[in-house]
Amino acid sequence: MSRAGLDKNPREVAEMFDGVAEGYDRTNSVMTLGFDRRWREWSRRVLDARPGEKVLDLAAGTAVSTVEYGESGAWCVAADFSLGMLRGGAKRPVPKVAADALHLPFRDGAFDAVTVSFGLRNFEDTEAALREMARVVRPGGRLVVCEVSSPTFGPFRAVYKRHLLKVLPVVAKRVSSNPVAYNYLAESMATWPDQRALGEIVARAGWDDVAWFNLTGGLVALHRAVKPLD
Repeated sequence: MSRAGLDKNPREVAEMFDGVAEGYDRTNSVMTLGFDRRWREWSRRVLDARPGEKVLDLAAGTAVSTVEYGESGAWCVAADFSLGMLRGGAKRPVPKVAADALHLPFRDGAFDAVTVSFGLRNFEDTEAALREMARVVRPGGRLVVCEVSSPTFGPFRAVYKRHLLKVLPVVAKRVSSNPVAYNYLAESMATWPDQRALGEIVARAGWDDVAWFNLTGGLVALHRAVKPLD
């Protein structure tokens, strides 16, 4: 069984996700108590993809979210650097591309919007990845990031960090094809920046009009931004 370290070596992260690809969607639903569906719905609303637009769904995994975004009439492509995850979504009828988030195989300004759900914290260099996303989006194009965050209610935040994160690997032993990978998941969640800190990283990467709002009491946050026109 494979798991990545918090240095987020790309090869180790890819191998880890290859190892969890089998049953990944089911595991997500179990471990989030079904909230993953609600978070995807909010991401879809905020993205607000329109017919004729081109949307890059980065770290798309098995392309569940890509299919949902495409229901708007936009042309949506799923990109991920785990071949195992892409194979896991082989039956989903959207284009799929194996891609490194730090070196995307797309021309400048190719997309109207880019979105990443629960994948940003797995990139080796968060700011560099956000800059690369900006490169492939047209001026005036949109960014939507759905990612774990910091609960806003103090007592719940303390329980979350001290206890709930420790439960994830235990649950994973029962439902995941690679339970040791969820030790990394818990560690990456515990060390991830809070809402404001991530917003500052997004802004440093060259995005404008950065804003965020909380879902499920701040367990998850949606960040959105716009690429400058000049």
